[in-house]
Amino acid sequence: MQEQLSSPEWPAFDNPAWPDTCATLHMWIQIVGKIRLKLAPPVNHWWGTAFQLCARGLTTMPMPYNGASFEMIFDFCSHELHICANDNRIKSIKLAPKSVADFYAEVMGVLAELGIAVKIWPMPVEIPSPIRFTEDRVHKSYDAAAASIWWRAMAHSADVMNEFRAGFIGKSSPVHFWWGGFDLAVTRFSGRRAPERPGADAMTKEAYSHEVISAGFWPGSGAITEPSFYAYAAPPPAGFRTATVRPADAHWTEEFGGEFLLKYDDVRKARSPQQALTDFLQSTYDAGATLGKWDRKELER
Repeated sequence: MQEQLSSPEWPAFDNPAWPDTCATLHMWIQIVGKIRLKLAPPVNHWWGTAFQLCARGLTTMPMPYNGASFEMIFDFCSHELHICANDNRIKSIKLAPKSVADFYAEVMGVLAELGIAVKIWPMPVEIPSPIRFTEDRVHKSYDAAAASIWWRAMAHSADVMNEFRAGFIGKSSPVHFWWGGFDLAVTRFSGRRAPERPGADAMTKEAYSHEVISAGFWPGSGAITEPSFYAYAAPPPAGFRTATVRPADAHWTEEFGGEFLLKYDDVRKARSPQQALTDFLQSTYDAGATLGKWDRKELER
């Protein structure tokens, strides 16, 4: 019997090791994300700092260094971090239970072996009570099976989000992974400037310089602990929060500034998870674009 490339089923987040694995993996991924932030060109809206999905996990894509380049790949099939130089040299670090401090030391040591010297700010972002990477021996969990569930859920979600993205011919982000917020996202733009946010920092000003409707997936954080899909408009047009969206399980929450949420488990258990997620992405976009008076004729196929 021919082996399938991957399971068509959307996995359940039922591994009790996932919360601790997630907390540790988030910090490991931020270390690599900060390396990309340091070296990658400043693409609009910080897109150049985000990771991309690949067949086996998450990749930084090639990063320039002294006239050459290298790439860092979190491989959730072999459970390794691969550091690949463009001269055939490949070094790997095993993803296994170890502290953030030890992982940081390993990454910097392997980069030094490859002749790559990069200095980052070793402080996590977008989390409460951050601990410097060099001092963090609190987060030290990694369960391969739990990480695989998360990766397969993201891969299935990305397939649907990429199909959704293809229906828009205006400016759109790739379907990419934000290592700060630990979420997969795709963002559409109306083409119009947005009002500047009072008191916003430089990163937020750049990210929301133009009107957007964004959607994504994250495995739960803060007040929303369940893995969920989200959708929001920035700035939100009048009437957006009371708009009718699909499927029926989707709802509005004031958490994170106000957005629509759909639990991952509701998508997973739907007769067609792909259709349920597509309905959520499309209906939230339809509401935001119509109420926000986007030029839909020019922006959509």
